[in-house]
Amino acid sequence: MTDRREQIHFVTGKLAEHSLRQVLDRLAGRVGFDYTVQVLNITVAALMTTPWIARRLAAPEGTTRILIPGNCSGSLDAFREVTTLPVERGPDDLRRLDEFFGQQSRDLADYGLFDIEIIAEINHAPRLDRGAILKEARRLVADGADRIDLGCDPGSVWQGVGDAVAMLVDAGLAVSIDSFEPREIAAAVRAGASLVLSVNSTNVAAAADWGCEVVAVPDVPASLEGLDDTLDRLAAAGVRHRIDPVLEPIGFGFAASLGRYLDIRRRFPEAEMMMGIGNLTELTDVDSAGVNLMLLGFCQEVGIRSVLTTEVIHWAKSSVRECALGRALVHHAVTQRTLPKHVEPRLVTLRSGRPQEHGQEVLDALARAIRDPNFRLFAERGRVHLVGAGIHLESRDPFALFKELEQRLAATAADAVDAAHAFYLGYEVSKAVTALTLGKDYRQDQALDWGHLTQPEIGHGPSASAADVARKARAAGVPADPSGSPTDQQATQTT
Repeated sequence: MTDRREQIHFVTGKLAEHSLRQVLDRLAGRVGFDYTVQVLNITVAALMTTPWIARRLAAPEGTTRILIPGNCSGSLDAFREVTTLPVERGPDDLRRLDEFFGQQSRDLADYGLFDIEIIAEINHAPRLDRGAILKEARRLVADGADRIDLGCDPGSVWQGVGDAVAMLVDAGLAVSIDSFEPREIAAAVRAGASLVLSVNSTNVAAAADWGCEVVAVPDVPASLEGLDDTLDRLAAAGVRHRIDPVLEPIGFGFAASLGRYLDIRRRFPEAEMMMGIGNLTELTDVDSAGVNLMLLGFCQEVGIRSVLTTEVIHWAKSSVRECALGRALVHHAVTQRTLPKHVEPRLVTLRSGRPQEHGQEVLDALARAIRDPNFRLFAERGRVHLVGAGIHLESRDPFALFKELEQRLAATAADAVDAAHAFYLGYEVSKAVTALTLGKDYRQDQALDWGHLTQPEIGHGPSASAADVARKARAAGVPADPSGSPTDQQATQTT
């Protein structure tokens, strides 16, 4: 006997009904669910609150779960008294239902697996006090690092290396030491360091005494000179090791260095390998996320199971987090033999998701439907759109837009925009212009999507407070729902 198909009850407003049904007609068969749609007596679904929906909810028999619009405010606890069915918020925009259901499809059920270790280096560690080292190490681990690498300064011996390593080990962290100086390395491994970066002909003789794994590098990266001899000596001494042929910066042999990684893999198919990807992210004028992802993809395909990264230069300050997200994406792509596309939106920080457009007809209809005194902002088709009661203004120039608004209000004898509202509109318009400049999706009172760098929006504007909306609506002679939610006459946003 097969499992019964899921039956989902969708709740929406009048304005979105037609579009929602079109999307569901196409999506339901492909994903594999049945559905019902309940259209509540409100023009725009985004203005509903969860208590307001709960009092009007009417899920038919056979429903397995309920989906409400993602923009609805309020706690889902409001539904506990009216239904035992699971209630979820959908996406902020119904046109993203494909993505919403795709993220929960079977091929992504195990998404997040990875097999690449992230080694995060604290550069110039001898120059930092122990408190600063521990704080930075914990931050890096929280961002996804598996091991903390203490980077030493060439030409000197760090007398406090043992204390620093012991402190990190006592905190439960895996530690490596980045040095060629045998005395420095010996003190670090005695204190608990379990990996040494790096070993070549200059210090390989001491490696057998350390009793831990090491990273073997060539004396001369461009020719791999000295690497074979170092590997032979490590093998003879029974020292566990990884091989790093050394990634070269662009303009200094980058392409050839990638070829050396491939050559080492062909020669040593079972060897553990490491790549220092910071040699590219730190030394190239480009945001680091894309560079990290491409190098991780290379590592995943070649079987390089550890990467060393740093966060020194300002454009690479989030490299560890990028690597943590990227290693899961490339693991998914390689193991599932699928494109790494529409899977990990948090790595798209500059452009973010494809902007959603409402179109001229919808915005004009919205202007006709609005009765309250607040303004709604949209960014689409290369312009900022300001929509209010009987008003739809649009311009690329925010100053021209505000000037036109002043003229329109003066012509209709409406109240001028007060200072607080003007400041709020200026803040929101600035976000809208940024969205247009970068091709981002703009939503009023919501943070712009910067992927994993997104910060929560701090709402202080007129539309951020339901009580303030109700107060202004009453002042304009528009009735409000007793719950604080607007009635259908007050519908003001689209979803």
